[in-house]
Amino acid sequence: MRTEKDPLGPLDVPDDALFGVQTQRAVLNFPISGLRPLKPFVTAQVWIKKAAALTHRDTGRLEARLADAIVAAADEVLAGRHDDQFVVDPYQAGAGTSHNMNVNEVLANRANELLGGKRGTYSPVHPNDHVNMAQSTNDTIPTSIRLSCLAQLGALTSAFESLQGSLAAKGREFDGIVKAGRTHLQDAMPIRLGQEFTAYAGTLARGLRRVHEAADYLRDLGIGGSAVGTGVTVEPEYPALMNKHLKAISGLDLRVGQDRVQLMQSMGDAAGFSAALRVLALDLSKIVSDLRLMVMGPRTGIDEIKLPAVQPGSSIMPGKINPSIPEMVNQVCFQVVGCDTTVSMAAEHGQLELNVMMPVIGHNILLSMRILTNAATVLDERCVRGIEANQAMCEYWVERSAALATALAPQIGYAAAAELSKRSVKDGVLIRDLVRRDGVLPAAEVDEVLDLRKMTEIGVPGGKHGPAPSGG
Repeated sequence: MRTEKDPLGPLDVPDDALFGVQTQRAVLNFPISGLRPLKPFVTAQVWIKKAAALTHRDTGRLEARLADAIVAAADEVLAGRHDDQFVVDPYQAGAGTSHNMNVNEVLANRANELLGGKRGTYSPVHPNDHVNMAQSTNDTIPTSIRLSCLAQLGALTSAFESLQGSLAAKGREFDGIVKAGRTHLQDAMPIRLGQEFTAYAGTLARGLRRVHEAADYLRDLGIGGSAVGTGVTVEPEYPALMNKHLKAISGLDLRVGQDRVQLMQSMGDAAGFSAALRVLALDLSKIVSDLRLMVMGPRTGIDEIKLPAVQPGSSIMPGKINPSIPEMVNQVCFQVVGCDTTVSMAAEHGQLELNVMMPVIGHNILLSMRILTNAATVLDERCVRGIEANQAMCEYWVERSAALATALAPQIGYAAAAELSKRSVKDGVLIRDLVRRDGVLPAAEVDEVLDLRKMTEIGVPGGKHGPAPSGG
């Protein structure tokens, strides 16, 4: 152990640690979840420290030798070294001061080593005076949330675009298969299996578009606001230079925030992005729930599709195969809804010039992005691409739908069609057979009016627009 000192006094720190006394206090204070910060959150914070060193070297505020050492230390972290040094639990003191100091201390200690110094001496590079120069937790952490979310957006987009493409391909593959539609889980008018899958693809496209629209607000950076958004201790050229260097380091499209007080006060942009992820998750969960319904059986359910078998479904029932991938995706989506609820409550709970609940906001949004990305990839590759239609069962059920009487309403009227539907269910006779048996329509018109494929497109069955008038 080595002994370090901060404003609270001395404290022992593991001798081989790149982090220092303030990080060690956080480790002792917050043994909450056993989790460590998600890597994108660390990466974004290190981007900020590297950009700040470059900015202060540009302005001459930081000696080039020290700035270069901080940059070199940051590059080591960004290359994947020292990951084990970022140790503060996501559930920590408000605003993220512990996370910020963890990064400051690691970079300061490593920079000093690169300059020939020792860990824990903080000379010539100090974590507060040099690595954190002209910064505050209060402007770096909200900036890290924005950067880390934007950095993960590409992977999320790629996963959902691939899934969307696979669903659309199934829509084309299944376009000729007519099946029973269902509303309220009851018989409804026919629909093509391909129409259902095409609609699933369109739903994800709209959801992803909402996510991107919400992400655009994250591109406005409040870095340079320092303690309360006013920019005290910050050079006037700092925000623009930081934006320039952060764009170059991250490859992201970023903007200089025009109202840094507003960007510090409000977590609305992060909450809006989280809400868009929630909607995407809700739609995704509905889609996989539909798959679970359509695969139900195989002997006692509707059995309209076949999912790839990925694992045995029971430890006691031989041969049982469950919709395992959709079940996993449902659970992921439930977790995303919970994450968004946490983000919403935390976003509301900021007071005056700062939202101190930022650590849990950042953690939950990034967790949502990670599990949604992975779940969409697995659903695409291990489920959707291998879905097969059970055309025989689709044809079986659609002919037995009591809702087919709807196609007769323009010919015989709603009341007569409703009575026919009731008799079909009561007597166990197909609508088509009843129409023929009872002479409801001329024989030559039955197949035209009850053309199942035509019922799946806009138009009036049989071409007529109303029942024949009654009476004399």
